[in-house]
Amino acid sequence: MIRIPLRRISWRRTPSRLSLVLFAALSCAAALFPVHAANPRSVEVDHIAAVVNNEVITARELRERVEQAIHQLNRQGTPQPPADVLERQLLERLVLERAQLQLARDTSLQVDEATLERAIARIAESNRLTMAQLQAALEKDGVSWSRFRDNIRTEILLTRLREREVDSRIVVTDAEVDNFLANNADALSGEEFELAHILIRVPEAATQQQMASLVARAETAKQRLNSGDDFARVAASYSDAPDAMNGGALGWRSRDRLPPLFAEAVRELSPGSVSPVLRSSAGLHIVKLLDKRGGAAAGPQQLEQTRARHILIRTSEILNDSDAESRLLGLRERIVNGASFDDLAKAHSADLSSAKGGDLGWLSPGDTVPEFERAMNALKPGEVSAPVRSPFGWHLIQVEARRVQDVSDERKRNAARNALRERKADEAFEDWLRQLRDRTYVEYRTGRE
Repeated sequence: MIRIPLRRISWRRTPSRLSLVLFAALSCAAALFPVHAANPRSVEVDHIAAVVNNEVITARELRERVEQAIHQLNRQGTPQPPADVLERQLLERLVLERAQLQLARDTSLQVDEATLERAIARIAESNRLTMAQLQAALEKDGVSWSRFRDNIRTEILLTRLREREVDSRIVVTDAEVDNFLANNADALSGEEFELAHILIRVPEAATQQQMASLVARAETAKQRLNSGDDFARVAASYSDAPDAMNGGALGWRSRDRLPPLFAEAVRELSPGSVSPVLRSSAGLHIVKLLDKRGGAAAGPQQLEQTRARHILIRTSEILNDSDAESRLLGLRERIVNGASFDDLAKAHSADLSSAKGGDLGWLSPGDTVPEFERAMNALKPGEVSAPVRSPFGWHLIQVEARRVQDVSDERKRNAARNALRERKADEAFEDWLRQLRDRTYVEYRTGRE
């Protein structure tokens, strides 16, 4: 089975407003004028499952998504929810996905061909396949190459949308780090928890009647779990989270990487047990503790640190990825030919470190985002990287020196800062999705149009 480290299943471009008019006209014509007897073949006319702002989700798109979900559930050995429940859940996810894609398009967010090719190459490499072998394996599994490329492009686009709208705005202060360390003595103990969850999203301005209905839905899910129903099946039937088709699995997480609500809940749980219905700003949650491990307190830590500097070019509506990468390639050539990294960083970098010639100081593992850290770790002192993309933009990185340092206290602070950033980002993303859904016009169609 090919491992694709992306969660999206399927997407296709929807009709324009003019296409909707033509679509409706053709549908009416098909209904008014029966097929002539001399041509007994019937032609199925697709119908509208939902309208999202000024675009449609067709029944064919929904049907394909349902088929893929069933295939995924069968492969995982997860019992299928009732057909109408599964269809309703997947239609709502299609609506939310379409709303995000519309926002990305309306704000000129794009994925160029070079970025798409690099992403596909990484997928092939992670599966130890050549590009030709990857294409053959996909087609053998019934997935066309063009559709696969569209899926990956969409996933990158949605990831970048989150980075721009949510992740890039997260700020963690020193005071928050101090408070975290003072009140979470066991958070950095090394203990890890394997969790699964169910999320029932609550609109921001939910009426009393809506709230009562959603609470009843959560309690029904909890009752099914209490009666012994499979958690993965209940998650697929009830959860609004993107991981619902994976049984709501969150994988292994240390306590510091859990939302505070979940971290508090697992204190009362033993492996195999399920929490009561929990309430957060995002909605209603049910958490299951699958397993836990570790827990030994960390002693003194000798870590290798890297002294690095960088030049950051941010993308925008007028500066796309290709332009940013080309600009950095030009700067890199100048540095290799003897130009001062310090001077070029001051003149061109969009980061606050530009005033110091791009100097980032001594960095420990985990201090930077993974894309930056991987590229930095591959460099020898004095080397300059090729352009590297991260959630913040495009970077040139130069490693100045390395050292081994006792960083126990510093490491705790960095771990706390990263944990707080991750918590904030997850919570902010759920809140952002809820707000986006609330302001999106959606009309569900139950019959053929």
